[in-house]
Amino acid sequence: MDEVVRIEVAQGVPGKHQSIGKALEEAKAYIGRKVIIHIEKGIYKEKLDITQPHITFQGSKAEDVIITYDDYAYAIMPEGDRRGTFRSYTVLIDADNFTARDITFENSAGCGDIVGQALALYIDGDRVTVERCRMLGNQDTVFTAPLPPKEIEKGGFKGPKEFAPRFHRKMYFKDCFISGDVDFIFGGATAYFEGCEIFSKSRNADINGYITAASTPEDERFGYVFRNCKFTSDCQPNSVYLGRPWRDFAKVVILESELGNHIREEGWHDWNKEHAHETIFFAEYENYGPGANIAKRVPWAKQLTKEEADIYTERNVLGDWL
Repeated sequence: MDEVVRIEVAQGVPGKHQSIGKALEEAKAYIGRKVIIHIEKGIYKEKLDITQPHITFQGSKAEDVIITYDDYAYAIMPEGDRRGTFRSYTVLIDADNFTARDITFENSAGCGDIVGQALALYIDGDRVTVERCRMLGNQDTVFTAPLPPKEIEKGGFKGPKEFAPRFHRKMYFKDCFISGDVDFIFGGATAYFEGCEIFSKSRNADINGYITAASTPEDERFGYVFRNCKFTSDCQPNSVYLGRPWRDFAKVVILESELGNHIREEGWHDWNKEHAHETIFFAEYENYGPGANIAKRVPWAKQLTKEEADIYTERNVLGDWL
């Protein structure tokens, strides 16, 4: 690939782009080249569609560079229907080989009980790397495509990729902070989370939420893998599930991670899909902390042996693109 192109965004600085959207417009002149967009401190209220491959967002510090928007699923659109989950995103990554470092992606719409689903990130690109970033939201914070082949409710997938072909995606999250409450990491991708903090937000309810809602395609070996992560919360004890299956072949594995006391003793929920107990793959290995007591885990979840856990390396799960 040709020489790297660098584009700068800095609010209030003459000669620099004042918005990230303007930088993405400039980047279109360099399709086929790697473009690094350097983003300086600021709050950027922008709804962004990234459709060009080989783009990198490089912030100065995640806490200082905030991309935020407030669309939400229950909003009524001009045609009279609801916006829905998949049009609520702050940032859509619809391109391969995207990288983000030291950025905050936020959906500030608020509690899902009031506004419904509200995505901070909609990722439908392959070989996507997100490092030292924060993803802040409530319900459905991060969607990792592909969508399932068919929606359960008519119109449920209304959005930018509703009718697009479904391609399997691989993603890597390193040293990130992800917050939310209900199904806040969800989708069909193979995604590897390493050294991340996964923060469950309190809804002041008996059941405060579900961390994952995977829809792993039946023919994919790996879904979500969390290694050396910290699962933290401001919820009351025993009120958050590690995950539930959005689709019947959901796969989630959590290894060598710290689980806070907010994690429910049974660990996992089946979303009232008893028929899927034979196809779901929810597994743990050598987790620790007050939420890691496996004595009362559901019988259809698995505790891995060392030999089984050893296959969950970055290279085995993601391949050699990192």
